[in-house]
Parts: sequence; C-alpha cells; structure tokens
Amino acid sequence: MSENSQEKRSKTPEEKDFSRTIKQKQQRKLIARKKADDTAWFGLGMFGLVGWSVAVPTLAGTFLGIWIDRTWPGRPSWTLTLLFIGVIAGCWNAWYWIKHESNRRD
Repeated sequence: MSENSQEKRSKTPEEKDFSRTIKQKQQRKLIARKKADDTAWFGLGMFGLVGWSVAVPTLAGTFLGIWIDRTWPGRPSWTLTLLFIGVIAGCWNAWYWIKHESNRRD
C-alpha cells in the first residue's frame, strides 16, 4: 500500500479513540506548560489540603469520642468508633477535593 492509499481509508473506532486520547493528552500538556509557574505551589497547596481534610475529622472524632466515653462510660468505645468514622469522612473529603481540583484543571 502506498502512503496515499493509507490516508484515504477510513479510521477504525479504535484508531479514532486513540487519536482522541492523544489529542486530549496533548491539550492537557500544553495547558500544563502554560501554567508551569504555579505547579509547585499548587502541589504544596493540594498536599496541605489533603492532609488537613483527613486530619481534622479524625481528630474531631477522636476528641468527641473521648469526651463521650468520659461523660457516659459504657460498653461501646466511642473513641474508636468516632475515630474510624472521622478517618472515613476525612478520606471521602480528600477524595472529593482532589476530584474537584482535577476536574477544574482539565
């Protein structure tokens, strides 16, 4: 086959998807190059945001659980229960913000 005959044939769906993916990655790379000056600060900010979004609910749940256990002693350990709930809430919160920032930057 000559080069001209390859250009004339229609692309398969896989080739179209591949071309679309390459174009999207190229566009993201060009945008990232334009915004290269804020990349380090953005990374540090996101690192801090993720850390605090997990730490605050975890500590809040722990302290609330300690207070409940001291105020109303009982069989279930509220400290462990609320610690676990705080970690889950914090991880969900971190995931939400990472997803939000990722979508905003695309």
